[in-house]
Amino acid sequence: MVIAIASGKGGTGKTTVAVNLALSLADVQFIDADVEEPNANLFLKVDLQKLEDVAIPIPQVNANCSFCGRCAEFCQYNAIVVIPNKVIVFPELCHGCGGCKLVCPNNAIAEQPHIIGYIEYGKTDTIEFYHGVLQPGKPSATPIIRQLKRKIDPTRTVIIDVAPGIGCTVIESLRGVDFCLLVTEPTPFGLYDLDLTVNVIKQLHIPCGVVINRSTIGDDRVQHYCEAHNIPVLLEIPYDDRIAQLYSQGIPFVSQFDGWRDKFRSLFDKINEAAHHNKW
Repeated sequence: MVIAIASGKGGTGKTTVAVNLALSLADVQFIDADVEEPNANLFLKVDLQKLEDVAIPIPQVNANCSFCGRCAEFCQYNAIVVIPNKVIVFPELCHGCGGCKLVCPNNAIAEQPHIIGYIEYGKTDTIEFYHGVLQPGKPSATPIIRQLKRKIDPTRTVIIDVAPGIGCTVIESLRGVDFCLLVTEPTPFGLYDLDLTVNVIKQLHIPCGVVINRSTIGDDRVQHYCEAHNIPVLLEIPYDDRIAQLYSQGIPFVSQFDGWRDKFRSLFDKINEAAHHNKW
């Protein structure tokens, strides 16, 4: 089963849930898909090595160009511009889709790789870990996530730690997963962003459930929302200063508090059940 752990907003405890769930299971593949700021390994502490670079194809125009402008008309990101007797390419705007090459009638466009980031890999006795890193200043993270997801072993339990929000990187991370675990908090901000993410999940037809972090603060509107939308609340984690202190030291709390590994194993069992019954 491939489980994505997502949240509409940052700071809800998404990585906390992902890491503690992974540490509570026996054999897990963990993919940190928050490639703009990957932080799961601050807690897992896997020895990492660089596995491969991630590159996108950037157009390079040759002498066959007739300056017809079809490439510029096709490009939705204005990464290629045609002026009289000249073609200008802006690599920082290019998303590497290859469309300009396809529409060129004169076979005047070749492609050269442009490195935008890299993937690192490491392994412990129970976790096979991958994360991607987007180079500073590069505009598009989705190619790194796409390449990361090629590492998925469908025969294993896979946990994908998704970036916050509902942007392109989140959509790419969620595409094709079996279940989405939504981590929220019982505040107006948590509820607002939970609703945004639920609407995305509905469009992707992915079964989902909710974890309410810091459940003893705020109000009960998240519970009412989940009841109204037939979304199961699979786990509640109460606010605890000790958990926050451990987090600040990079220590997963399942390693310190009795009973929580069992609760996360129970969460995994509930995910398995909800994945087969909770359909949009």
